[in-house]
Amino acid sequence: MKAVKHVNVAGIDCGSDDLFLISGPCVIEEESMMMKTAERLKKISEKLDLPLIFKSSFTKDNRSSLDYFQGPGLEEGMRILGRIKSEIGLPVLTDIHYPEHAAPAAEVVDILQIPAYLCMQTELVTTAAKTGAVINLKHGQFIAPENMIKPVQKIEAVGGDKIILTERGYTFGYNDLVVDPRSFFMLREAGYPVVFDITHTIRKYGIPSKDARGGTRQYLNVLARSGVAAGVDGIFVEAHPHPPDALCDAASQYYLDDLEEFLTPLIEIHQLVRKLPH
Repeated sequence: MKAVKHVNVAGIDCGSDDLFLISGPCVIEEESMMMKTAERLKKISEKLDLPLIFKSSFTKDNRSSLDYFQGPGLEEGMRILGRIKSEIGLPVLTDIHYPEHAAPAAEVVDILQIPAYLCMQTELVTTAAKTGAVINLKHGQFIAPENMIKPVQKIEAVGGDKIILTERGYTFGYNDLVVDPRSFFMLREAGYPVVFDITHTIRKYGIPSKDARGGTRQYLNVLARSGVAAGVDGIFVEAHPHPPDALCDAASQYYLDDLEEFLTPLIEIHQLVRKLPH
């Protein structure tokens, strides 16, 4: 596959021969749980020698019901993510939904993530890029992967070149997502590191996230191993101490206790793939 521009995230060389991990609870929940989860994730990453970027959302503006938890909001969310960054020593990522989120979030986090549903929103993307933060563009479920070059070009047009592209599946029929391995190749053609968002690909839309039918965890291993074998630079795995109690994406987040075992073969596959001729 095409060589990519390396993107530095707090010393993590995204796009190098080393796999990196983006992980954390889907949405920011109770503070002590967040701190303990970040500590656990850091220990796992250090044991596996797998660079880690901590991810959690201060708000989820695309919840399917007003009754569902949306997060603590910008101010409280940035306070908690700031603690994780300063006290635990992890780079952090969060998603933004409106241009006015960009500047205050960028004061704290290392990566601003553009949600898949919003990847073509020009003002959101360009305002985020102008902060100077690394931008993680998630592939919209509604556009062909090669068309992700369009938001990439918007960022480049305002002087941004710190970009990561994340695959999370394409809408296939009603309330289902399918990952086409060709998308990893197409996204990489944009010239930036590519991440595979594994846990979001198994969400079953239209089913409440706390309903066990809302996620298809039985496919996680085969999807994860296929994506890493296809040559991605990083993996995105939302993880929670007890997913059934999670306040968002309860049916798809990975069990924190099982994460090390899940990640180990992915690292081995990645190391093998990087030795192969491209």
